[in-house]
Amino acid sequence: MNTRIVCFGEVLIRLSAPDTQMLLQSHRLDVCFGGAEANVAVSLARFGHAAAMAGILPDNGLGRAARDELRKHGVDVGRLAFEAGRMGLYFLTPGAGQRPSQVLYDRADSAFSRAAGGIDWDQALAGAEWLHVSGVTPAIGPATAEAALTAVRAASRLGVKVSMDGNYRASLWAAWDGDAPAILGEMLSHAELLFGDHRDIGLILGRPYEAGANAETLRRQAADQAFQVFPKLRRLACTDRVQHNVNHHDLTGFLLDRANTWRSAPRSLNPIVDRIGGGDAFAAGVLHGLLSGLDETTTLDFAVAAAALKHATPGDFNLATVAEVEDLRTAESLDVRR
Repeated sequence: MNTRIVCFGEVLIRLSAPDTQMLLQSHRLDVCFGGAEANVAVSLARFGHAAAMAGILPDNGLGRAARDELRKHGVDVGRLAFEAGRMGLYFLTPGAGQRPSQVLYDRADSAFSRAAGGIDWDQALAGAEWLHVSGVTPAIGPATAEAALTAVRAASRLGVKVSMDGNYRASLWAAWDGDAPAILGEMLSHAELLFGDHRDIGLILGRPYEAGANAETLRRQAADQAFQVFPKLRRLACTDRVQHNVNHHDLTGFLLDRANTWRSAPRSLNPIVDRIGGGDAFAAGVLHGLLSGLDETTTLDFAVAAAALKHATPGDFNLATVAEVEDLRTAESLDVRR
């Protein structure tokens, strides 16, 4: 079966404080693999799609363990290469109550940042319908920014549709004074699907949207402007959160095209077990709907339900199956399934 979607980005090791402790409050760290694009690949593979991960891993035991973890979840790892360098890391301090979570990146000079530009995209995208990228990759540094641009340019040349998650990471861009609006803008010029809202579009277009307007008006105004500036763009998807505290959010999904706006019912997330990867689970849910030919309402409801299940699952990866997401999407109760 041909790979239907290729995800390009850096696979990371996540080191997090146990439970709700502060980082190094105890002498233990919980370890898992993650990364925005890898999270999408794993979720799509578990939904039954032919999903592949393209990128660079360090040529050591950590890199091979990352490959094996992706393969365990059904991801095609044949487009991953091994090169000299280190494994990218990030440290997570989980939030609780009124204390937000904190992320500390440690990914400078990783194997991915050194060698991501060496991927043969004609080979990596052979047989693919979609390429999924995110704004995290160009934020790492000038070499990975060029690698991300090369990837989306190749996808356009080869007739492969591009899905892009804005995923703006201010701390990464600031570390090398990168021109985020210009680079993200060129990436978006190749995309048919954007995961982002008025803030992402405002950053790229250099146009802050009026703070006095309500969120739905801002979202539609920004989407209309993006559709006008980027002719290839066909859809925009995003979520809106009402945050009662760190452990209790209400999540609503939105899907927009050039003429219509679809809005999901809000879903209460209480208590939240692990928020990291929730946006990637939503993105995978939308892509699942597009790959499966679902209508927009069903696609959006599925994506929000997938995101909700991720918030109840420790680690970066959403491990839910289609049946489990559908069960939540359509169920009227949360009784024990027997």
